[in-house]
Amino acid sequence: MTSAQPGRIPQSPGPAAVLAPDDARFLQEYVQRLSGIALGDDKRYLLESRLLPLVRSHGLKDLGQLCGVLRGGRDVALKQEVVEAMTTNETFFFRDAPQYDALRAGVIPALLAARLPAAQIAFWSAACSSGQEAYSLAIMLLEMGLGRRDVRILGTDLSEQILERARRGCYSQAEIGRGVSAAYLAKYFTKAAGEWQLRDDVRRMVSFEQQDLRYSMGDSGKFDVIFCRNVLIYFDVETKTRILHDLCAKLTLGGYLLLGNSETTLHLDVRLERRVIGEAVLYQTA
Repeated sequence: MTSAQPGRIPQSPGPAAVLAPDDARFLQEYVQRLSGIALGDDKRYLLESRLLPLVRSHGLKDLGQLCGVLRGGRDVALKQEVVEAMTTNETFFFRDAPQYDALRAGVIPALLAARLPAAQIAFWSAACSSGQEAYSLAIMLLEMGLGRRDVRILGTDLSEQILERARRGCYSQAEIGRGVSAAYLAKYFTKAAGEWQLRDDVRRMVSFEQQDLRYSMGDSGKFDVIFCRNVLIYFDVETKTRILHDLCAKLTLGGYLLLGNSETTLHLDVRLERRVIGEAVLYQTA
């Protein structure tokens, strides 16, 4: 949080940032219908902070006028922009290091020991945002000497716009500064037009597809490890349970699901066993 500079009068957010109760309810229902994200009254600030840039970029007067356009239903592009704005989540390289430690020290060696050398090992980064999670996994596997192994890494997200960023594999200095060591920067990135570009061999390890977790996960095959971190917190209990059931169905026998630190399967009807490996909590198919 920033504070006002001495001698300056803090600026009011203005009428564009004020959501009338009817408009707030409309946006809550609209966003949930399109993306499944359930925003309670305590999360209204997310509607304001994420949608105000759309108000400005479209030359609208305020959030009320934005609601009016959405109610009209004629601007399909704006509808998609609202989805993009509300589903873009924070991510960074090697987020939650104990989980990567658990994969490196326990899960992946066990997978390799149980498989023939030619057998594929598969990973899924669900709700991958701009790709840092999937690429962190690729770098870790390369560091483990698995560059020649048959490895599959899939990253999916609801937002096609953010997936395009992920496919490019280009990151700002600020994004690199969150989680990328100097050694990894020198080894796996090159400077390009003021950004840091991932090496081609890292990018080739990962494929990205658009997907809405609320619906059928298709015939994408089975996965040994699924990352679905800091996603379920945005859904209601019924949707969480349904998504977890679908994720379990996509795991191989004995496969692992990785959730965010504030997420749990407690009180949800899913067949997953809680495992503690080092300092990390993982969930394994029973």
